[in-house]
Amino acid sequence: MKKAFMILEVFIVIISNYYFILSLFGMFKSRKKRELSQPKTKFAAIVAAHNEEQVITGIIDSLKQVDYPKELLDIYIVADNCTDRTAEIARGMGSDINVYERRDTSIKGKGFALKWMFEKIYKMDKGYDAVAVFDADNLVSSNFFKAVNDRFLKGEKVVQGYCDSKNPYDTWITGSYAISYWTANRLFQLARQNIKLSCQLNGTGFCADIKTLQEVGWEAKSLTEDLELSCKLVLHDYRVDWCYDAVVYDEKPLSMTDSLKQRKRWMQGFSDMFSKYFFKLIKKSIAEFDFKAFDCAMYVFQPFTVILFTFATILAFFIPLDSATIESVVNVNFLIMTAKVLGLLQFIYLPIILIMDRRVNLKVALYFLLYPIYSATWVPVTIAGMIDKNKKEWDKTTHTRNISINEMKASNEMKAS
Repeated sequence: MKKAFMILEVFIVIISNYYFILSLFGMFKSRKKRELSQPKTKFAAIVAAHNEEQVITGIIDSLKQVDYPKELLDIYIVADNCTDRTAEIARGMGSDINVYERRDTSIKGKGFALKWMFEKIYKMDKGYDAVAVFDADNLVSSNFFKAVNDRFLKGEKVVQGYCDSKNPYDTWITGSYAISYWTANRLFQLARQNIKLSCQLNGTGFCADIKTLQEVGWEAKSLTEDLELSCKLVLHDYRVDWCYDAVVYDEKPLSMTDSLKQRKRWMQGFSDMFSKYFFKLIKKSIAEFDFKAFDCAMYVFQPFTVILFTFATILAFFIPLDSATIESVVNVNFLIMTAKVLGLLQFIYLPIILIMDRRVNLKVALYFLLYPIYSATWVPVTIAGMIDKNKKEWDKTTHTRNISINEMKASNEMKAS
C-alpha cells in the first residue's frame, strides 16, 4: 500500500513539474509593437444565442464598432430555439445584422446551433475565408479582427483570442473566475504560444479557416465542442494559435450555484473527451514524437489530475512517509521538498502574475484570499462531472450583465491610468 501510494506521489510530482516548467515560458511577453498586416481576411462572425434578450445588444453593438472594413465582416445571429425576444431585438439592431432562427427542440445546445449555421455558411457564395465564434454575452475589442487577420495572413489556420472577464468585480465568484482566467492566459496560453505548442480553444472568441474547419469537422454532440475541436486539430497536424491582442470579454456567473453548474458541465465534457481522445493523442505523441499531441493529452487528463491530487492529499494524512519504503522508487526527501516548493509557489506565483499583468487592486486582493475556496470546489465538481459524463443535455448559464463595449473601454482606461 505504501509503495503504491508513493508511486502515485511520484506521478503527481511529475505532472506538477510538467505544468510548472510549462508555465515558466509564460513569464516572457514580447513588448515589441508590431505593425499589423492590412485587412484581407473576410470573416463571418457567428453568435449562437438561446433566450439572450437581456445581453444580445451588447455583443452586436461591439461587433458593429470593431475597427475592420465593413465589407470584410458579416454578422450572423443564430436565435436557437428562443422563446423570448432575442431574434426581434437582434433584427432591430440594423439591416446589416443577419438573423437566423433555428427551431429544432430534438437536438438542443450551442454545438448544434453552430453546426447548423456553419453548414449554411459553407453553401453561401460570399467568399468567406474564416468564421469567428462568439457567445451572446460577449463583448469584442475594437482591434480583434485586425489582430486575428494578421495571424491568418502569416499562415495560421485557427486562432484563439484572449478571453477576459466582462464582470470581474461583481462578486467574489466572478472575481475568482477572473483570477483563474488571467493566470491561465499568462501561464499556459502564452506559454504554449511562445514554444509553438497548440493552445486551447475557449469556446468563444476563436476564429477558424473555413477549409480547415470543413476538413477537420465540427462535432456538436459534446458539451465541450471547443475542446473536441482542439483535440481533432492536433490529430490532423494543425495547431491553435493564440492572440494576446485579440480580446473578447466573457460574462462570468454571479453565484456559486450557477458556477457549480457551469463547471460541472465543463468537467462532463472533459471526461467525455478523455475517453474519446486521450489514448489517440498519446499514441500519436509516441509514434510521431509529437509533443503537441502529448501536451494536448495532458490537458484532457485534467479531471483525473484533480482527483489524483485530492486522493494523494487525503492518503498523506493516513500513510506515514519513510524513505525505506520507497528507496527503490525515489528519494523521499526530494519528493517532500518538491511538494512543499510547488505548494508554496501556488501562493507566490499567482500574485506575481497578477502584478505583472496590472490586475491588482483592493478587490482583487480580497478575491485572492477567497480564491482557495473557489479552487477547492473543483473537487466535487470534477467528481460529479465524471459520474455524469454521458449525460449530454445542455444546462444553459443565465446571462444578465448587459454592459456596453463603451463602458468596458472606460473601465479599462480607468484601470490603466
